[in-house]
Amino acid sequence: MASPSDRRYTREHEWVKVEDQVGTVGITDYAQDQLGDIVYVRLPEVGTQVRQMEPFGEIESVKAVSDLYAPVSGEVIEVNAALEERPELVNQSPYGEGWMIRVRLSDPSELDSLMTAEEYDRYTAELAPE
Repeated sequence: MASPSDRRYTREHEWVKVEDQVGTVGITDYAQDQLGDIVYVRLPEVGTQVRQMEPFGEIESVKAVSDLYAPVSGEVIEVNAALEERPELVNQSPYGEGWMIRVRLSDPSELDSLMTAEEYDRYTAELAPE
């Protein structure tokens, strides 16, 4: 699956889609595939300040527990409450219903340090075993 081109990506496999200075954040299809079945997602409370490339929560699968890293800095203005009851949405729809948080960006220039979809797809292709 090619990564959606309307987002930016981190090397830790998070994405951000920005509209009107608000970034919607989730994990990539590659990440959910590597993790396997998602059983729990711990997200911050609304009002929390997140900083670019620092952990903002955790995701737990049948295989492992992993930190979630903020692709951008800012204030959390919304959390996907549906993930409390249905964490499997991250597996089923990583770029849609499986989004995690919405952040009001404090420094939009941070987006320049993130990968485009094409760069991210090349990066993940290099990670794939031969």
